[in-house]
Amino acid sequence: MKESLIAPCGMNCGLCVHYLFMQHDINKQGFHRKYCPGCIPRGEHCTHMGHHCERLEKGEIRFCFECNEFPCKRLKALDGRYRKKYHMSMVENLEFIRQQGMEAFLTKEAEKWQCRECGGVVCCHNGLCLECQMDTLHRNRKYRWHEENK
Repeated sequence: MKESLIAPCGMNCGLCVHYLFMQHDINKQGFHRKYCPGCIPRGEHCTHMGHHCERLEKGEIRFCFECNEFPCKRLKALDGRYRKKYHMSMVENLEFIRQQGMEAFLTKEAEKWQCRECGGVVCCHNGLCLECQMDTLHRNRKYRWHEENK
């Protein structure tokens, strides 16, 4: 896990489907997905919040928790969707970083999202490790968390 992959909104871009697809060059396997190196590495302030927050758009703050409106209405809505669909909370991530620091956050994230089978990274958007669970994605290209159990 890298600090440069933690977006201002609290998203860990290293867990994102578009980042992991790029890392594994998944389009060579017949997929046609957008690749992304992460918000900060590509020079964006934040994909989710940058165009909705003047302070982020101007680069005045690095993380949303530095704003006196934290968490704002937009971040709360985004956080609610990610909690429900993707098993993560941007607000919790930001609170953890603010209270315990980036190094502790990166350590926690590496442990939380490590594949128990091979040690790779589990994608927050579908719950799959693209190193050892590609067969699931090939069977269902729109797979989401634990669909085979439904």
